[in-house]
Amino acid sequence: MTDLLNLRSVSTAYGKGQVLWDIALDLRPGDSATVLGRNGVGKTTLMKTIMGQLPCTGGHIYWHGDEVTAMSAHQRSRAGIGFVPQGRHVFPQMTVRENLEVGLSALNRRGFTGPKKIPDMVYELFPKLTEIAERKAGVLSGGEQQQLAIGRALAGQPQLLLLDEPTEGIQPNIVQQIEDALMRVRTELGVAILIVEQNLDFAWAFADRYFVMQRGRMVAEGMTTEPADTVAHLVHV
Repeated sequence: MTDLLNLRSVSTAYGKGQVLWDIALDLRPGDSATVLGRNGVGKTTLMKTIMGQLPCTGGHIYWHGDEVTAMSAHQRSRAGIGFVPQGRHVFPQMTVRENLEVGLSALNRRGFTGPKKIPDMVYELFPKLTEIAERKAGVLSGGEQQQLAIGRALAGQPQLLLLDEPTEGIQPNIVQQIEDALMRVRTELGVAILIVEQNLDFAWAFADRYFVMQRGRMVAEGMTTEPADTVAHLVHV
């Protein structure tokens, strides 16, 4: 089976300040993985680099075996990569339905022949979105905005879903809904998922694989069949 995503010696900088150093990461179709590490180690920078929002200063990124290192963010979106950024970034003056429709732009990809409409699965995963479809996104709770942001990414029918701190500031019952929804996204839709997360309990409940970052480098990786406390000391260094 061809890998979905490969990072080879990827480095990224903000101006003259290098943030990522020689990152190597591989994901296969249907994978579920988490990137762990304390604040400021480069996890968000990694996600933005995979999405194409930040350029690589070194190394190579491959998607289905083809190099996409120089590809723009919107091109990667149309290639099948969905992104839910930290802080959600919904459009506050647009309705829930309009926000979801923004995600449909990713369907303008070569070879896509299906209907360009919000998939029924989005509303099945997050029934609340049906109830509040005509409400402005700016007045929603944090949990509702997070469900909307994930739904918007799924509207583009991605093969890989990137989520940056999906449980941050979310009440526990919504966290459980999000976990259940992501499990269905993976098992029923076959979407690979890569999550940046500081909540070890959530990460271990959801992901099969883990990567640990420190100071812009990958320092460990493994399977979540290992006890979480075996990597806790690495995450909080």
